[in-house]
Amino acid sequence: MLPLVLYDIVSDLSGNNFSPNPAKPRFILSYKDIPFVTLWVEYSDIPIAMKAIGAKPNKRRDGSDVYTVPVLSDPNTGALITDSFEIASYLEKTYPEKPIFPNNSESLICAFDSAYMSLILPGIKPMFLRTLEILRPASAKFFTGARSGDVPLPWDPNCDAEWELLEKGYNTAYEWYQKTDGKWIMGDTFSYADIIVACWLLAFKRVLKEDDKWASISSWNGGKWAKVLADVEKECKLA
Repeated sequence: MLPLVLYDIVSDLSGNNFSPNPAKPRFILSYKDIPFVTLWVEYSDIPIAMKAIGAKPNKRRDGSDVYTVPVLSDPNTGALITDSFEIASYLEKTYPEKPIFPNNSESLICAFDSAYMSLILPGIKPMFLRTLEILRPASAKFFTGARSGDVPLPWDPNCDAEWELLEKGYNTAYEWYQKTDGKWIMGDTFSYADIIVACWLLAFKRVLKEDDKWASISSWNGGKWAKVLADVEKECKLA
């Protein structure tokens, strides 16, 4: 079996990875024991690089095209897939061992993905500000333009209100976990929903660690989020 190729974003952090969406296929590939390699792309070079390999663009809210990562290339089938959820769906169908959408749960987990993002996005500005510091200047400028649709400019460095919104969002997510009988969203059954949660937690840990803000997040809800991340990393053999 030839290794699959995952396109991710380069940064100044040790190990490069910081973005939650490319982390999702990395977790799946590791969980399913599928060999892969990572090709690192400058944020500002994403449109050029993805056009060059023939990747399909995603759509912005206004309907215009936007090139993004992750993109996954599978030399075993010739497939080239854009978007983290589409990649998850492809990997599940093509490599069904160790399912991530158990009991035909793909549509439900898609809804979960949207619901979870609605909790995170209102408090995302602190992470965006810190991300500018770990990208090279051209990529930081490109990132600002790309993400200003999610958080309108200017990005005030005072983030007290956003921190309150983020904690409120995780309080709601904690209530979701309290309704299950096991440590996963689906009780005792591991799924892509847990990977979604963990990859955002990993992004916060990677991007905010130097500011010591990860210590705050990991202490919320009795240390729940540090444990969730550790459990998913262990399950996916990334600990």
